[in-house]
This record gives sequence, C-alpha cells and structure tokens, in this order.
Amino acid sequence: MSAATGIADDYAGTRVLAERGWTEAAIKRFLGEPDRRVPNPVYRSAAPARLYAIARVEAAEDTTEWRAWRLAADGRSARGKTAAETRRAQTITEVAALDIRVPVMDLGRLAVLAVEHRNVRDADRAWDRGWDDSDPAEVDGVDQGTLHRWMVNYLRHRQTSYDADLSGLYGRVGRAEAQAAIRRRVYDVIAEAYPSLAAECARQFAERAGG
Repeated sequence: MSAATGIADDYAGTRVLAERGWTEAAIKRFLGEPDRRVPNPVYRSAAPARLYAIARVEAAEDTTEWRAWRLAADGRSARGKTAAETRRAQTITEVAALDIRVPVMDLGRLAVLAVEHRNVRDADRAWDRGWDDSDPAEVDGVDQGTLHRWMVNYLRHRQTSYDADLSGLYGRVGRAEAQAAIRRRVYDVIAEAYPSLAAECARQFAERAGG
C-alpha cells in the first residue's frame, strides 16, 4: 500500500500508466474499464481515481498488438519532436534575417520626441484607468536616467519593427528564444547608433531577461 496515495501496490492509476507509456486512448483500447475506482487521493471532490490491476496491465503490454502500438507511438513522438525542432530552427533563422535598423538623429531632437511619446502613452493609460488627467513631462524637468530610459523606449517602440516582429511570433515554435533574440538585436542596434544609450539598453535587456 502506498503511504502517499493509499493505493495498493498491485494496482496502477492513470499517472503510473502514463509513466509506462500509456495514453488515454491506449487504456481504453487495451484495458477498457478499470478494475477498481477509489476516492481521488489528492482532491476528494474530484472524480474517483481509476485503478488497473498490474497483472492485467503487464499482460496487455506483453501482447503483440500493444507492442506494435507502442512502437508506432514512439515513432510518432520522435517525428513530432523532429518536426518541432525543425520549426524552432526555422523561427530562429527568420529572426536572424530580420532587417532591424534605427534612424540616427540629434540627441536633443530625440529627447523631445521621447518625452512626447512618453506623454502620449501616459495620457492613454490615464484614459484607460478613468483618471481625469495625466502628468505630462518636459525635457528640462526629467533626470538623465529617466530621459535615457524614455529615449530607448521611444526608439524601440516607434523607430524599429520591434513590436510587429514580436507579434509575428505568436504561436510559433521557439517563440521565447526568438523573442530574446529580437530584443537583443534591437538593443544592440540602438546602442550602436547611440553609444550614450548603451548602458540603458544593457540594463533594459538584462531586466527583461530576468537579471
């Protein structure tokens, strides 16, 4: 008897069967109805746990039919993994081929545009939250660290294809890796074009990468 589940060792639940390679379809096909039903050992309000006699499970696994099914299932799993890896590699290749660039402009002009962009976004957030007004800023009233952050944000969101490129990854295999690659390239492009913003680019990338 298992101390954790209260289930006799000569019976196997669906989790144990899954660890042995069984799927729900295979259980229905080769085993049919469970040999026992007991209260769910984890959630008492859930449906009863289905138990199958180990002897019957092993007998099913010893049949030619089950072995043939398992061989085919393993083959499908391997092909699925190969196909997923192929799609992941394709996504990463497409990201590497993206033409990411940023216009170079006078830093004073960039600062003005960045503050305007921040003010528009701040006003939009105020509207969405039902606030009566926002808190517009002016270039002369913003400290350098904040101004650099706004400048990088403006370049990233308004002067590159960053947002569109990230949206294009929805549902793609390898999405997380591709997103990180796009962010890295965008920040690198901005830092190369504006060396004074390189430290802020590195800070933002590290923050979005989790450290």
